[in-house]
Amino acid sequence: MEFHEYPDRDMLMLRVAQRIASDLGQVLRSTGRATLSVPGGTTPGPVFDTLSGADLDWAKVAVVLNDERWVSEDSPRSNTRLLRERLLVGNAAAARLLPLRADMPRPEDGLEALSAELSPHLPISVLMLGMGEDMHTASLFPGADNLEAALRADAPPLMAMRARAAGEPRVTLTAPVLRDAMHVHVLITGAAKRDALERARGLSPLEAPIAAVLGQAQVHWAE
Repeated sequence: MEFHEYPDRDMLMLRVAQRIASDLGQVLRSTGRATLSVPGGTTPGPVFDTLSGADLDWAKVAVVLNDERWVSEDSPRSNTRLLRERLLVGNAAAARLLPLRADMPRPEDGLEALSAELSPHLPISVLMLGMGEDMHTASLFPGADNLEAALRADAPPLMAMRARAAGEPRVTLTAPVLRDAMHVHVLITGAAKRDALERARGLSPLEAPIAAVLGQAQVHWAE
């Protein structure tokens, strides 16, 4: 794990956006295409605002969320909605969005089609993750119903996940997809999450799912 500390959150968000843009540019120059995976929630919004204006060949970039709640896009709980409002604007409007939700009653009903659309864009070129104080990342929650299966090396790219802390049922990228990413960045803020990160380093992924990727991650933190 490589740890980067910043003097404040504004600097953190700016530097992470710059680093992700640099990584994407490097991949685009070497392979001609790239896949970017990002978290939902409000924390990465300032990163998205800066990244959306980056001078990149966005038409050759596929964007996929780390996870999505099984809610309609007009819900305030939709990560896809946030992505369209904060990242897929400006220069980045040319990127291709890979969906993690379909108009079906249960996430299990849509997994096959969603996985088929995602698979040609793997491995992920640049992965940005968040982490909760419970040490979850994406929708890999401690105690979730399918966590053990999602941590296995032979897990499919996407799985449905239900957990008490998650609220709605979700679709999430699984641990092998996260671990296979070329560049991994974890963004956290505040003392409580830094303490959680330190605890996670001594725990198994089943206890602390973020531990599944820390070995190859660059962690970015500000108070």
